[in-house]
Amino acid sequence: MPAELHKQFTPYVLKKDEEYMNTNQLAHFRKILENWKAELSLDIDRTVHAMQDEATLFADPNDRASQESDMTLELRNRDRERKLIKKIDETIAKIDSEDYGYCNACGIEIGLKRLEARPTATLCIDCKTLDELREKQVAK
Repeated sequence: MPAELHKQFTPYVLKKDEEYMNTNQLAHFRKILENWKAELSLDIDRTVHAMQDEATLFADPNDRASQESDMTLELRNRDRERKLIKKIDETIAKIDSEDYGYCNACGIEIGLKRLEARPTATLCIDCKTLDELREKQVAK
């Protein structure tokens, strides 16, 4: 998650004896996700307009190659952001169905701090650690 997003919201302050993933917490995370999605959408729109404005035919092949390389990198980044927007939409749907905040693998609470660090997290820290260990073993 971009560092700029952390500046835009205040961490949730847990009250004594507060139930996990109550309506206040769900609203807190919905706001974080919707703001993040809006920010990503603006970046994508800016990129499209910038690419249209900067579409220049350079006579020098090196300049043309450099421009194409820059555009390819930018498009790759925007594709990653498009996929992230899809994941954000899926996470918002989990909030709507009140399934948000629980591990997909074992069903325990993911935790407020982890979700604030990574609002689209679907695994608790233990299951994510095991998942990463499996990935390392398969990659060898």
